[in-house]
Amino acid sequence: MRIAVYPASFDPMHLGHADIARRAARLFDRLIVGVYDRPNKKLMFSAEERLDMARLALADVPNLEVVVYSGLTVDFARDYGASVMVRGLRMPTDFEWEHQLAQTNQKLAPGIETICLMTSPQYGFISSTIARDVAVLGGPLEHLVPATVIPLLRQRAAELNSVTQMVIPASQRVT
Repeated sequence: MRIAVYPASFDPMHLGHADIARRAARLFDRLIVGVYDRPNKKLMFSAEERLDMARLALADVPNLEVVVYSGLTVDFARDYGASVMVRGLRMPTDFEWEHQLAQTNQKLAPGIETICLMTSPQYGFISSTIARDVAVLGGPLEHLVPATVIPLLRQRAAELNSVTQMVIPASQRVT
């Protein structure tokens, strides 16, 4: 059985993430989507919230499981018996970071390969940062995140806006 892991922070899960996960699931017998619980970045959602979002967005993929993990990604892959790590590439600038990660992981776990899937063109511009920013500024999310993620993202954006008492003039809203 060919098992792969697809690790990321998914803060939030966006359409590009879902695209990579669905395509990777077609390539392997089993795909484990790993929601990293402690990335070195400021998060909008907790690990449990990100887990729930990913599970909702990918619920229709039968050979896919979504879990939270911590520690080294190669250890996560080993724990699930994975021989492959899947990574997504949106832009040419992503390559340098992914190349460095792949080489580091190859040193740490020579038996685990990294494959990179190019994001489908209609999702290449999407990032979690863009989705978060558009949500906070009151813009449309339908072309950025799965439908199941929209209410959660809108709710969190509203909470953040009320905490900062941020009022967004209509002239500054993203449409």
